[in-house]
Amino acid sequence: MQNKYQKPTGSYISFMSNKVKMYGGINLAQGIPGFNPPAELTKILSRIAETKIHQYAPGNGNNELLDLLLDKYQKEYEFSKDDFLITQGGTEALSLLYTYFNKILPKPFSALAFEPVYESYRYLPGVFNTGFVPFSFKDDFSVDFEKLERCCVENHVKVIFLGSPGNPYGKIWSKDEMDKLIDLTNYLNIYLVLDAVYKELYFEEKPYIPLHRFNPNLFYTNSFSKLFSITGWRIGYLIAHQEHMQKIKSIHDYTGLCAPSLLQQAIVEYLKTNDFGNKYIAELRKRLKESYAHMADELVKLGFEIPETKGGYFVWAKLPRRFNDGFTFAIDLYEEQQVAVIPGEHFSDKATNYIRLNIAREKDEVEEGIKRIRSFFK
Repeated sequence: MQNKYQKPTGSYISFMSNKVKMYGGINLAQGIPGFNPPAELTKILSRIAETKIHQYAPGNGNNELLDLLLDKYQKEYEFSKDDFLITQGGTEALSLLYTYFNKILPKPFSALAFEPVYESYRYLPGVFNTGFVPFSFKDDFSVDFEKLERCCVENHVKVIFLGSPGNPYGKIWSKDEMDKLIDLTNYLNIYLVLDAVYKELYFEEKPYIPLHRFNPNLFYTNSFSKLFSITGWRIGYLIAHQEHMQKIKSIHDYTGLCAPSLLQQAIVEYLKTNDFGNKYIAELRKRLKESYAHMADELVKLGFEIPETKGGYFVWAKLPRRFNDGFTFAIDLYEEQQVAVIPGEHFSDKATNYIRLNIAREKDEVEEGIKRIRSFFK
C-alpha cells in the first residue's frame, strides 16, 4: 500500500496541482490565474489565426513586439532593440541565462536567492551541478547587507536571483534595499537577475526596479503570462547588456529557437490597440488585492500568521501552532476537502510549518477554498 505522505522527487507545485487536474477540487497550489484573458486579446487571436502566420517567428522575437518593448523601456534607460530577446515564458528566460552563466563563469560558483525561494531560483543551479545558497531575511524581513556580503564571498556567489514582488512571499524591495543590492553586486562582480513577472501586480505602491542603472551585471526578465492571464501562451522576454546578449541569443538558437509566432502577433495587436493592456492590468491588480486581504484575514482568524505582503499572487502563511508539518497538512487538506496548497518546505528547508496559497482565482473560488479550509479545521 502506497504511503500517502510519500514526498515527490520533483516539483511540489506540479505534484499538488496535478491532484486537482486528475481528481478535481480547488487549486490554490499552482500559480495559474483563474481569470479569463482580456476579451479583446482572444478576439484578436481568433481573427489572426486565419492568416498566414503559423511558421517560425524571428529568433529574436516579433519585430513589432520588440519595438513596443523598446518604446516602453526607453523611458528608463537608453536601450537598443538588440538588448531584448523574446523567450518562451519567463521560465525559459531564467534557464537560458543560467545556461549562459554556467558556460562563462569559472567553477566553482554558486547562485543565491532570498528565502523563501521560488523553485526555479532554487533548483536550476542543481540542474547544472553548481551550488545554491539560500539567504534568510531578518525577522522583520529586511536585509542584513554585511551578512549578505560575507555570505557571497564565502560561498563564491556569482549569481543572485530576485523577484519584487517575490514568490512565494510577496515582499517588495524598498529603493534603499535595491540600490544597496546593486551596489553590492557591482562591487563583488556578481550577476543580478531581476525577475519582474509580478512587477505590475502590486497592491499599493509600484515596485522600484532600477533599470536606469542598467549595466553588464544586471539582467531583467519579464513575461505576459501572469499580466494577461495567459500562462499557457508562454511569451516572455529578457533584457541583457550587449556584452552578453549576442552569446545568449546564440544559445537560444539551439535551445528555444523562437516563441510562438501567432501568439506574439496577437499580443502585438492587443498592446497597440489597448494602451498596453493598462485597463485590464488595473482591474487585475484590484482583484488580487481584494482576494489577498480576504484570504489573509480568514486565515488569521484560524490561527495562521501572515507576514505583510505587498503584491503578487500568493499568501505565505505560517501554520497555527498545533500543526508543525506543512507537507502533512497539505496532503490531509486535499484528501479531506480537495483544496490543494503548496507545503512551505518546497521553498525553504526552514519553512516546514508554512504553506503557500494562490489567490489569483475568481472571488467565488477563493471563497469556496476558505469555506473548505474552515471545515477542515472543524
